[in-house]
Amino acid sequence: MNSQIKQLHQQLVNKEITCTALVQGKLDALKANTNNTVNSLLDTLALDLAAKVDAKIANGESIGLLEGIPFGIKDVYMVQGTYTTASSDLLKNYKSAYTATAIQKLLDAGAIPLVKENCDSFGHGSSSENTIFGAVKNAINPNLVGGGSSGGSAVNVAKDYTAFSIGGDTGGSVRQPAGYNHVYGLKPTYGRISRYGLMAYASSTDCVGPIAKSVEDIRIVLNVMSGKDAKDQTTYASEEIKEESISNSKDIKTIGYFKNFIESDAIDSKIKADFLASIEKIKAEGIEVKELDFFKSDILVSTYYTLAMAETASNLSRLDGSNYGNRIEDKNLKESYAITRSENFSEETKRRIVGGNQVLSQGFSDEIYLKGLALRDSISENFENDFKEVDIILSPVTPGTPPKIGDSLKDPHAMYLSDAYTVGFSLGQLPTLTIPQGTETGLQITAAKNNDELVLKFANFLKDMI
Repeated sequence: MNSQIKQLHQQLVNKEITCTALVQGKLDALKANTNNTVNSLLDTLALDLAAKVDAKIANGESIGLLEGIPFGIKDVYMVQGTYTTASSDLLKNYKSAYTATAIQKLLDAGAIPLVKENCDSFGHGSSSENTIFGAVKNAINPNLVGGGSSGGSAVNVAKDYTAFSIGGDTGGSVRQPAGYNHVYGLKPTYGRISRYGLMAYASSTDCVGPIAKSVEDIRIVLNVMSGKDAKDQTTYASEEIKEESISNSKDIKTIGYFKNFIESDAIDSKIKADFLASIEKIKAEGIEVKELDFFKSDILVSTYYTLAMAETASNLSRLDGSNYGNRIEDKNLKESYAITRSENFSEETKRRIVGGNQVLSQGFSDEIYLKGLALRDSISENFENDFKEVDIILSPVTPGTPPKIGDSLKDPHAMYLSDAYTVGFSLGQLPTLTIPQGTETGLQITAAKNNDELVLKFANFLKDMI
């Protein structure tokens, strides 16, 4: 698919449509949608901004590429004056006091925010069912989950309710719902985009990620959001990725895939067959393909969740109703804290907090948490060695197809295992892109750290081939 951003931009410039009509049409579609993707609409703000774009065009002024382009925001990002609920009871009435850096950069470029999007509460889930607003329904089959935790964001893009959306990826929360809804979803290199104003889940793997319908739109949005931010010390300066630089794949000579992902008993037989067929098509183009050895899926999942739960227990300790959030009073301060957190956190969030406190507790931290950190180092070292041999690692996005709504809530362990093919790349802090081709839930393209350009380049190569 061609760039939706460029197409809309040209229509605005040529006066084929007005920005107000464009935005109103998207808002109407969001209001009428039956996929349950909306936590709150930003209609007043959006229409005010649209009117300003129309005035500029009427006055003969030029507009930027993103100016007037409507987009969605996962409801874990601060946008000043808007409800930022994290799909939770605790924050259902909370209004942001400031705007996240990544979102502010889009606003500065003239993009128009339409909606705060439904997601798993605090990012805790892989299905967007763990939300006070009800489950997000898959864009292709409404009986299936939308994927998580950025389910509302992926579905809105797939249904054309937004031109693009901004999700958040900790262990696969952009890539997996992108795969479930047949769109593109990028987890950039950790630190390329500021996390300031993104509610923290697991700070060492949280990434801001764009979801769109084309590689070109991912590139455009990524460039705008990237860069060093004094408010986030993990960020770094990065070079702009040029359109022409991702149109030539000749420097990609070798790709690899993890044979244990494909030989696993957990992988769906159709996904396996389609993945191997994709590998054969790549070989036919003269690219060398290597089998790689990697950690077993259960080790990856357990390492990720050990560390992620520890970090979320620490990050969510600040939410006790004292400074913000839904406070429930009891007979003393301690009891007020206890009942506020017990009543306002979901079962899945409480499960992760309890698990995190357990692995950090005296007597367990050495045995579990420190072992998890050591395994993470080993995983990163494994990646460094792999990328000495191959340019790209290709993998399925998920071992299985999207489950029916309700199934994941009955079996949290199965939900955790659905992240088996995404969490390793999160632990390695690598740039990884889901493309809607190759298998029913897409393919995942991964490159070495800071090599986001190569990921987009290979995605461009595959889009016309698979």
